[in-house]
Amino acid sequence: MSRDKKIETLHLFHILDEKLMELLQSLTADEWDMQKVAKRWKVKDVAAHLLDGNLRGLSISRDAYYGEKPENINSYQELVDFLNQLNMSWTNATKRLSPQVLTDLLESTGRAYYEHLKSLSPFDEAVFSVAWAGQETFHNWFHIAREYTEKFLHQQQIRDAVGKPGIMTRELFYPFIDTFMFAFPHTFKEVEAESGTVVSIEVTTGIGGIWSIIKTENDWNLDKSNNLQASAKLLIDPETAWKLFSKSWMPEQVIDKVKMDGDSNLAIQALNLVAVMA
Repeated sequence: MSRDKKIETLHLFHILDEKLMELLQSLTADEWDMQKVAKRWKVKDVAAHLLDGNLRGLSISRDAYYGEKPENINSYQELVDFLNQLNMSWTNATKRLSPQVLTDLLESTGRAYYEHLKSLSPFDEAVFSVAWAGQETFHNWFHIAREYTEKFLHQQQIRDAVGKPGIMTRELFYPFIDTFMFAFPHTFKEVEAESGTVVSIEVTTGIGGIWSIIKTENDWNLDKSNNLQASAKLLIDPETAWKLFSKSWMPEQVIDKVKMDGDSNLAIQALNLVAVMA
């Protein structure tokens, strides 16, 4: 599938933001202090990270102001380490902010960031690269879709921590997982196979779908056709999928939660798909 085939997410930002406001305004003091699924951050830290996303997006994309830039980055891991340090310094600083202040700032910056994203030309080159998709450049529509996955993922982490459902719907989840699947070919970049080999991931239930990669002479290409004969197939439920592919859970934690058909080595490799910088 061509990376020029646009995934529409911009129209969903205001829905996610409204649901986030409803969620945060409903939280008790104890719920703000609960741990999220990966146990590194509390709910309040996740909300602060969402605020950082709005603020950094506006500063870099709208205002061309980069602030702290990575220097002497020579590997993917060094880039991840740099981003983790940025995230840690921000969440440490925002511990002095009250939940109400965070909520108010998220509301105002969310509106401003949405207005900025609407101003971008979808097929112009984005200011951000997408390392987990194996590309140095992408169009703005994919940058917007990637931002959507960030907003969806972290809100879902909060909902998971406090036991409040609300966004695991076809309308909101499918664009999230559809964007995540751009990491599928990159996951297999070092995997050798005969040309024409097909590996598929099926995210089950009505909110999921089927994505495949096909081996060509030089690489693997993403394909969303439903009639491909797969050499290997991974079947995974939506709840497990969002946690696994965001590295909240590790592959060894989900072996008993998934089903694999065909070539087991290829199917197991699909468990290593990660669509976040981690």
